[in-house]
Amino acid sequence: MLTSYKGYRLLLVHAHPDDETINNGSTMAMYSALGAHVTLMTCTRGEEGEVLIADLSHLAASETDALGEHREIELADAMKALGVNDFRFLGAGVKKYRDSGMMGTPQNERTDCFWQADFAEATDALVKVIDEVKPHVLITYDEFGGYGHPDHIQAHRVAMAAAEKSSWDISKIYWNVMPKSVIQEGIDKMKELGSDFMGAESADDLPFAKDDSFVHALIDGADYVEQKMDAMRAHGTQIAVDGPFFALSNNLGLQIWGNEYYTLVKGQKSEPFTEKGFESDLFSGISLTQ
Repeated sequence: MLTSYKGYRLLLVHAHPDDETINNGSTMAMYSALGAHVTLMTCTRGEEGEVLIADLSHLAASETDALGEHREIELADAMKALGVNDFRFLGAGVKKYRDSGMMGTPQNERTDCFWQADFAEATDALVKVIDEVKPHVLITYDEFGGYGHPDHIQAHRVAMAAAEKSSWDISKIYWNVMPKSVIQEGIDKMKELGSDFMGAESADDLPFAKDDSFVHALIDGADYVEQKMDAMRAHGTQIAVDGPFFALSNNLGLQIWGNEYYTLVKGQKSEPFTEKGFESDLFSGISLTQ
């Protein structure tokens, strides 16, 4: 890897506040610390999320419906922990796209939710950002949105369409991936300790677990995992400190969250490689003249 990434630019497109930290927190912290310009685009404010802090339960959509505003604060705190200064919401700063909830729910039928958004309009909003930022690398979800949430699927669709439509040619595009072998290791260890991870008996029980063959790149963010954990804590309404994420950390060590995995869907796989042949640098093969 390079010692400095000054001049390199990374854009991430996520559905809700906290998705970025869970999937890419170490990657974001690492590249930001090494000088790259990291831009986060969040498509909704997560208004329909469950509130895990009892004292803040009144923020829920079923009560005061103020969770979105609170999650904006959580996101800002998480980005401070990761050292990321450029974070935005889709729609030119206007509170435009609402959390869609799950498929088949009344929330998913609301005309202001992201799933029901005018696709061309949402795509054009992201195109403007791509043309402005000119990212060398784009990170988003796979076509299933990782686990099937409508907003994740829509974020994938908008990101890929905007990348195609933009006048700026993004050199490399990656999708987040969670390999089954890593998840199974966590499940097995938790079982040994008399606990479980999300109630799963096997990695096959979790919709976001994918075959290891989908892993093309591995970012070793061990040096930045403490920042990632601080960012997780910042998303307090969504990530419980006694929940499965922190339980894995306590039982397997923080390194379980330091490694982040990616599928390369545009661009050429380039050195340096890990022992297993994964890319170890998302910017590999990219020159600043691109």
